[in-house]
Amino acid sequence: MKLANLAKGVLVADQILPEDLNALAAQGIKTIFCHRPDGEGADQPNFAEIAQAAKKLKIKTHYLPVVSGKISDADVTAFAQLFKEAKQPVLSYCRSGMRAASLWALSQGASLGLAQTMEAGKQAGFDLSGLTQRIVGTQANNASVIHHEVVIIGGGAAGVAVASSLLSRNSKLDVAIIDPADTHYYQPGWTMVGGGVFKPATTVKTMASVIPSKAKWIQAAVAGFEPDAKQVILEGCRPISYDALIVCPGLKLNWHGIEGLVETLGQNGVTSNYRYDLAQYTWELVKKFKVNLARRFDAKKQADILALCLDQAKLEATPVNQFVDMLVA
Repeated sequence: MKLANLAKGVLVADQILPEDLNALAAQGIKTIFCHRPDGEGADQPNFAEIAQAAKKLKIKTHYLPVVSGKISDADVTAFAQLFKEAKQPVLSYCRSGMRAASLWALSQGASLGLAQTMEAGKQAGFDLSGLTQRIVGTQANNASVIHHEVVIIGGGAAGVAVASSLLSRNSKLDVAIIDPADTHYYQPGWTMVGGGVFKPATTVKTMASVIPSKAKWIQAAVAGFEPDAKQVILEGCRPISYDALIVCPGLKLNWHGIEGLVETLGQNGVTSNYRYDLAQYTWELVKKFKVNLARRFDAKKQADILALCLDQAKLEATPVNQFVDMLVA
């Protein structure tokens, strides 16, 4: 959790976790705004988990999700009204804090003035210059548009692999990867975590460490596409132009698509390998599962399965009997 002060009684943060609530309460936080839609990232808790932890500490919470880079006038109006009525200190959070800072700037910029709003963002570590047009009502300046030969949206396994492949063929190619995350997760590895082969930490690296050295990393979220102009629009209304565009942002999981799932994930034997913090729980459940081999498989198959158990035990430096116990009812 990275906290930043925008103004007196106004803080913004990247994704917070339920275990952060005690520290926030100790700092006197009275109201929390969540601007990140549930399921946006595989490493985030759902808002219900945050709200439940906050309620115990008597912290008021508001769920005002905004798609990254697509802050509408209605979003600004809704936030302004809630912000006006909220008890301070207030904390707003999203993936990186940028949406939270942008909503505050768009809702307060008219009264604070452009210069003070931009400076507040700068001091907090956010470049809000892309909001200038909306705050003061000016038109876009095409001379300020940044251009790259190849723009890749998404810094996951696909985006990084494509960038590496292109640069291996032409090292002088101007390639930019757009991704707002600080952390790169090797999501295919989570299946191996759930199977007890990998430790969770082996699937995590810093984004900076996996971006090819000859590629430009633009740490921002994409708000929209303008194919006729060969541009993508970043959060904060910043345009990036390109000659070729490659789109591989990954999937957004809809945990709310199954009624009751959000409330029981990570407990009661309910798990998923599609969330970083749950894959290890899958393995904990698997280790408790018992199967009677003699009833289900012939002698050869039993021998093959036990051989795999021996290999797994060596890999994890775990007593063999722990794996054998799983297989005998």
